[in-house]
Amino acid sequence: MKKSIGGSIESAANGDYTVDVKAVLTEAWQLTLKSRISINLGIFFVLIFGMMVSYIASDFFGGIEQVFKEAQEGNGQALQMINIIVTIAVWPFIAGVEMMGVYHAINKPTQANMVFSFLSRGSWVALTALLTSVLISIGFELLIIPGILLAVMLSLTVPLVVEKKLSPVQAIVLSIKALRFKIVALLSIFIILFMSLIFLIFPMALLMTSSLAPLAIMVFLYGLSYLAPWYYNVKGVLYRDVFGIYVDEHEKNSTLTNSSSNDSEHNGSDDTFSA
Repeated sequence: MKKSIGGSIESAANGDYTVDVKAVLTEAWQLTLKSRISINLGIFFVLIFGMMVSYIASDFFGGIEQVFKEAQEGNGQALQMINIIVTIAVWPFIAGVEMMGVYHAINKPTQANMVFSFLSRGSWVALTALLTSVLISIGFELLIIPGILLAVMLSLTVPLVVEKKLSPVQAIVLSIKALRFKIVALLSIFIILFMSLIFLIFPMALLMTSSLAPLAIMVFLYGLSYLAPWYYNVKGVLYRDVFGIYVDEHEKNSTLTNSSSNDSEHNGSDDTFSA
C-alpha cells in the first residue's frame, strides 16, 4: 500500500504547507555531507553526454565554430536547434539526478546509475523540460522578474512527472498553482543558492589571468562538488515538504526509523553512499 511522506498534492494545491528557509537549507546541507558522490557522478555523466550530443548535432550545421559564428552574426537558429536537441537528449538523465535529491529527502540510498532509472518517463520529462524552458524564456523576454518567478515556480515539475506520473501540462499547472503560495520563501532559498555560486565563481574570475589560475579552478570545482548536490537535495526536501513522496508502507516505517536514528547521531562530513 502506498503512503505519502511529507506533504500531498491536495494540501499543496491549497497552499497548506510551510517552507522554513533555514530548515530546508540546513537539512539539505546535512544530506549533502552524507551523500554527494552519487549526485556528482550523475552530473558528470550528464555533462559528458551533453557535450557529445552537442558536438554531434553541431556537425549537421557545419561544425561548432560555424554555429557560434552564425550566432554572433545574428543568425542563432542553428544554436537554438542544438539547444533543443541537447535538452531532449539529456533531461531524461537529469531526471535521475533530480530523483536522487528526492530519495535523499526520505533517507533512501542512491547510486550514480540512477540516471538510467527513469528513462521510461524520458519522453514526458523531455517535453516538460522544453515547455518549462519556453515559458521561462518568454518570462525573461517580457521582463526579467516574471522569468525569475516562473523559474522558481516550475522548479519541481520534473519530479512531479517522474514520481507522481503526471503529464507535463498537469505538472506545470500544479507546480505553479502550489508554489505561488510560498514564492517569497522559495525565492529566498534559490537566491541563497545562486549567491553561493557567485561566491565560488568570483575568486576564479579574478585569478584566471594569473599564475594561480589552476589553483582557482581546483577550488571552484571542489566547491561545486558540494554546491551542486546541495542544490538537488534542497529541491528534494522542498518536493517532499510540498507534494509528498509515495513509498510502500514497510518502506515508510523503515524510512521513519532511519530518520529518527539519523537525527540522534552526529552528522559528520561522510561522503560515502550506499550501493
